[in-house]
Amino acid sequence: MPTEPPTPAGPAPGTGRPYVSFAEPETDNGFDTFDSFDTYDPLDQATTRLRTVPARARTRPRLVAAAACLVLGLGLIGGAVTGSWLTGDSAGADGALSSFEAAGGLWHSVPVDQLFPPTVDGQGAGPGGADRTWTRIAVAPDSGCANAFDPLLRQVLAPVGCLRLLRATYTDVTRSQVTTVGLLFTNADAAAMTSLKARFQQQGLDRRTDLMPRPYAVKGTVAAGFGDAQRASWTVSVLTDAPVVVYAVSGFADGRVVTAPQPAADAVKPGVTTAPAQAGLGNDAQGLADRVERSLRRTVGSASEKPS
Repeated sequence: MPTEPPTPAGPAPGTGRPYVSFAEPETDNGFDTFDSFDTYDPLDQATTRLRTVPARARTRPRLVAAAACLVLGLGLIGGAVTGSWLTGDSAGADGALSSFEAAGGLWHSVPVDQLFPPTVDGQGAGPGGADRTWTRIAVAPDSGCANAFDPLLRQVLAPVGCLRLLRATYTDVTRSQVTTVGLLFTNADAAAMTSLKARFQQQGLDRRTDLMPRPYAVKGTVAAGFGDAQRASWTVSVLTDAPVVVYAVSGFADGRVVTAPQPAADAVKPGVTTAPAQAGLGNDAQGLADRVERSLRRTVGSASEKPS
């Protein structure tokens, strides 16, 4: 008769990594089942944090026996397939598939400082090619996507699902401007990500003001008043070589309402005289998103390299 497996021991003190158990896949797209995330602790920025997944009820013995037979019948095939995934053989010569799969697990295996560095240098990233430096002031607890996006943007992103959402908010050296940058890890395969990217490009979804990402405001920081009405410039990038959507949204730190937000792609053009452009808020959104995306790609490359 089947017995309950022993409960794995927790991590050793001081390791900084919580114990993670394997759970059955979510049956929804991840956009409407998680708590909102207003529980930020300014002292907890060492690693991305994981939520506990409740165990499902024990399956009846008869079903367990049937499942055991199925596992025994497919064991050799499953073992061979799993082995090819682990060695990257399923990717072919260029390793594209293994890189894509490796990227999907980075949200819980990479320290937050690697995904969102405490300081980001943007040489030539400011208006007129000026240098820019951004300092991280807050990291959101890793979470689902409930309440993280406006309803229409949530609807657009729903086809690729939400596995996990990571966000951080930065300020410039003058502490007069704030920018939230996010990494949405999806449940999608490469084909679905390619389809979503094509839709963004063909329909100009990354330039619609009703599809701006939401900022992450934090009490007790210069981003305390960074709400939906303060959004001034933004960018959204759908990756096709990783199941990730990278975005950034910027605004003024003084809490002023922005009546005419402008997409970063337009705000960074020479000669543009809008408020977001002249303040460099388009440069903030574009510059931070680009550098976080580059860091993610380097991390994916390291994670998918085959051992020599």
